[in-house]
Order: sequence, then structure tokens, then C-alpha cells
Amino acid sequence: MNIIKKWNNISLVKRIIAGLAAGIILGLAVPQAEMIGILGDLFVGALKALAPLLVFFLVMHSLCRHQKGNSSNMKQIITLYFAGMLLAAFTAVVASFLFPSELALAESAEASAPGGIVEILENLLLSAVSNPIGAIVDANYVGVLVWAVIFGLALRGAGEVTKDVLGNITDGLSVAIRWVINCAPFGILGLVFTTLSTTGIKAFASYGKIILVLVGCMLFVAFVVNPILVFLNIRQNPYPLVLTCIKDSGIMAFFTRSSAANIPVNMALCKKLGLDEEKYSVSIPLGSTINMAGAAITITTLTMAATNTMGITVTFPMALLLSVVATISACGTSGVAGGSLLLIPLACSLFGISNDIAMQVVGVGFIIGVIQDSCETALNSSSDALFTAAAEFRNWRKQGKKIQW
Repeated sequence: MNIIKKWNNISLVKRIIAGLAAGIILGLAVPQAEMIGILGDLFVGALKALAPLLVFFLVMHSLCRHQKGNSSNMKQIITLYFAGMLLAAFTAVVASFLFPSELALAESAEASAPGGIVEILENLLLSAVSNPIGAIVDANYVGVLVWAVIFGLALRGAGEVTKDVLGNITDGLSVAIRWVINCAPFGILGLVFTTLSTTGIKAFASYGKIILVLVGCMLFVAFVVNPILVFLNIRQNPYPLVLTCIKDSGIMAFFTRSSAANIPVNMALCKKLGLDEEKYSVSIPLGSTINMAGAAITITTLTMAATNTMGITVTFPMALLLSVVATISACGTSGVAGGSLLLIPLACSLFGISNDIAMQVVGVGFIIGVIQDSCETALNSSSDALFTAAAEFRNWRKQGKKIQW
């Protein structure tokens, strides 16, 4: 018991670093010990299982408790989400012009890509009206959000006992999530072990340049573009907030590789920052669905690499159009690990690149997916919490309330 107590007294970040180190050592030393990898599957599975329930009850409870006349900053949050994605895509375009990359296209990937933007938007709308129970079971966060909003508004006239029950369920789910998050060091140990034992390090050597461009763009957005957007809202040094979001949200998302699985982590971070639960309970799940700056970078960078490989000259206006298409398309990835890769054929079609070639680009994406998807998810998920906080702190500043975290 003393060992467990001492372990729990160590900060979560330090425990995660220990789990990361252990995963690297075991992955390189005993790659055949496949049972170690189950720790990662159990951790991610538990987060994904609880997250839809938490979102559903938290949003429903918040809305049924909402008093008419209370201000909402959802418009500012959504504006920040789309501004961040558009600037991320534009950053990837500029980086692709400055550091052009080519791909060795040989193998194709067997996957079904969307036919166009209309199809993406149609899928999103159909997801919104899916069966509410099915939406929770399938972790369809568009459907979960829509039905939670509908039921929350419908229950505004319910009695206090009903609202208290919803609150108690939400609290119970939050405690369960906290227990799961405390197991993160073991989960990350398993995830890192699986990555190193199955993929290895050599697989990334031949794709070094494209990986550097992708990761470089994501780091630039995380440490330059996003801080500028935050500064414009809070009018003070944005980096303490930016670094807090990356440390508390981005690191976990890097290993889980799923914005959906990281929703509970972002919820806990928003609570730690003192944000209004009524607002972040909606904006965080929404962000995991539509705020995909990392996906916009992936789609843009790999598409530009495909044009370079095919010898296609891309004009700057066409590149700007690609930025817009990548921004809209990124909303369709909806927190699914690797989902952004299947939208590359849509972007490639702008330049007349055939679907066969585009799917080979997707194949390259899957090869480098361990690094690309981890960095992409870390940027996406940490931005959800960052922009939610920035929008609320903007209101605090206007009200003369001291901003602190």
C-alpha cells in the first residue's frame, strides 16, 4: 500500500515519462513479448468507452441547468477553430513551397476515400441524426452532441431531482475517467512498446524529409500561430497557457492518437483552468470533431508532395484553394486515428491526380502514420482546450476579471 501511495504522490507527467522510457527499453530489448502491448489497448479502450457517455451526460446536464440570458462564447470558439485550421493549412502550403518533398510511390493502400466535399458534409449531417444509443456505442460524436443538446434543452423544465440525478451520473463518470487517466503511465508503456516492436525505427528513415516538413509545420502552428491567435484574444503573454495545454493535453494525445479518447483529459484541464463547465462541456467534444489543424497540415503537405512527385506546377492561387479545401475536409476526420489520410484523394483531385496515385500517397501516409498521427492528434487536441480557454479569457478581460492559470 505504501508503494501505491508513493507512486500516486508522483506527478502524472513524471509517471508518464517513466512509462515512456520503460516502453522504449522493452520495445527494443524484448520486441517478441507481445503481451506488454495489451496495456496500451486496455488504456485507449477504456478512454474511448467512457468518453461518449461523459460527453452525452455532461452536455445534457449543462444545458438543462443553463439559465436564459447567460452569455455563451461558442461563436468565438468556433471562429478560433476555423481560423486555426485555415492558418495551419496555409503554413503547410508555404512550407511545401520552401521545402519541396517527393514521394517514392510504389504500394497502394486499400481504403475507401470520400468522393468530394459534398459527400463529407452529407456524412456529417447523417451522423447528426443517427440513433442516439447507436451514436454513443459507435462513438459518433456529432450524433452524441446533437442528441445531448436536444435532450438537454428538452429537460430544462424538468424537476430538480431529475437534474440532480444527471449531475450525479456526470460526477460518477468524471471520477471513473480520473481513475483511467491515473493508469496512463502503464497505457503509454504498452503503446510505445507496440509501436517500436512492430514498426521499428528503420521504417521512417527513407521518409525523413516529408516527416520533418509535417512535424515542423505542426510545431510552428503550436508554438507560433496558435500563440498569436491566443494573444489577440487575451492581450497578454500566451505562452504559459500554450505550454500548459501542450503539457496536460498534447502529451497524452500524442500517445493515445485519438482526439476522442483525449476528451476527458481536456475536460479535466478546462476544470483546472477554472473555465465554465457549461461552455467547455460543449466546445471540447465539438473540437474533437471539427478542430483538425493537424489534419489540415497532413492533407496539404502530402498533396503538395504528390504534385511535386508528378511534376505538376502548383500556382499560389491553387495552393490557397487547397488550403480552404483541406480546412473543410479536415472537419470530416472526426477524431478517428488516421482519418485525415483518407481525405488526401479529395485534395489530389484538385490537381487532376488519379485516385490510384492518390491512394499510393495514402499508403505512404500509413507508413509514417505513427509519427504523423501522433503529432497531428497532439496539435488537434491541445488546440481544443487552448482555444476554449482563450475565448473565455477574452470575456474575462472585457469584464475586468483577472486572467490566471
